[in-house]
Amino acid sequence: MPTSYQHLALAQVRAGMILSDELLDIQGHVLLPRGTVLTDSMLALMPRHRIDMLPVLNGATSAPQLAANREHHQRRLARLFRKNDPDNDSDWATGLLRRYIEDYRLGKERAE
Repeated sequence: MPTSYQHLALAQVRAGMILSDELLDIQGHVLLPRGTVLTDSMLALMPRHRIDMLPVLNGATSAPQLAANREHHQRRLARLFRKNDPDNDSDWATGLLRRYIEDYRLGKERAE
């Protein structure tokens, strides 16, 4: 992942930008991992966590970088949910959780 980044005020950050570092809350908990593609819904929640600046990558991100980020998150989710069979209807809660986490990590917007 490139090391070229900038800190931008929340008002300057747009959906589609990518975090260059982990985003931590005041207590030091990770809110978003490095490489997360920001969405409008994520940006709308930042003031609730008292976040007014974000570290984002400089310049446009290439398609191979986006694909690498996506692949990294998919491998991580596969490892986290390795004991869950997505086709098992009796474990619907874990399947639903996985889908929500996947949508969140991959920057997919949910239809409201």
